[in-house]
Amino acid sequence: MKGKTIQFLEAHTSDKPSQFEADAQWRKENENWLRWSRQLATALIGYMQDNKIKRAELAQRLDVSPQYVSRLLSGKENLSFKSIAHIEERLGLKCMSLLAI
Repeated sequence: MKGKTIQFLEAHTSDKPSQFEADAQWRKENENWLRWSRQLATALIGYMQDNKIKRAELAQRLDVSPQYVSRLLSGKENLSFKSIAHIEERLGLKCMSLLAI
């Protein structure tokens, strides 16, 4: 007779193979721009906390969709310098700094 833990694990086993290794490789290959993206996400979260606003209000201030704000806040959005400048301009803050890394 199998233990409850083994039964639970067997019942919840995925049919799809794990993507862990591929995801880890992708993160390693893209670590430099991901670091910048996380820095931007951190700055935006701080801005939201300081101004007591939610994602929808941030989207309005940036003149973008709430879905785009969610992507920004994920720390996985590959942004152009132009996009970063737009965000800084709209919010009146400095999101990126060479000295911060």
